[in-house]
Amino acid sequence: MRLTTKGRFAITAMMDLALRENRSAVTLSAISGRQQISLSYLEQMFSDLRRAGLVESIRGPGGGYTLGRKPAAISVADIILAVESHSRPARRGVGRANGQVMASDVWDKLSVNMLEYMQGISLKSLVIEQLAKGVVVEPETAKRSLFSRAKPRPFAVTAPNSVFALGKPLKLSR
Repeated sequence: MRLTTKGRFAITAMMDLALRENRSAVTLSAISGRQQISLSYLEQMFSDLRRAGLVESIRGPGGGYTLGRKPAAISVADIILAVESHSRPARRGVGRANGQVMASDVWDKLSVNMLEYMQGISLKSLVIEQLAKGVVVEPETAKRSLFSRAKPRPFAVTAPNSVFALGKPLKLSR
């Protein structure tokens, strides 16, 4: 198991999402702004997270991402394995020297222990820890539509309001 920057960013983004789980879907651009993570990098990570079933995407206006499971059912190991699945190192090859095989065995055991430890840490526990530290989740702002309607303004009618009024001369004010 490797813990890379991609894994750290994925955990941070998932914590951001979990902090806002009781609200509407969270956009990647909002996470990008709050966590200072590149939007294109987030898109790659969330594609992997969605394939692993950790997040769900909602399309259209008001769309974004929500958690795919309850925060208590998502472990740090789940997140790491989802985003790091493409960058796993090659396994031991034939023809290695004895010293390399022994070192590889040590790293394999260490990886197993790290994985077991990370499986014991839930996303919910990370969120609770952040809230205890005083992290404030900002209130949700009203979403504006791109094509919001202007408020109607009253206007004065100067035309006759019926066919019968057409025969009467209009009063013009001066």
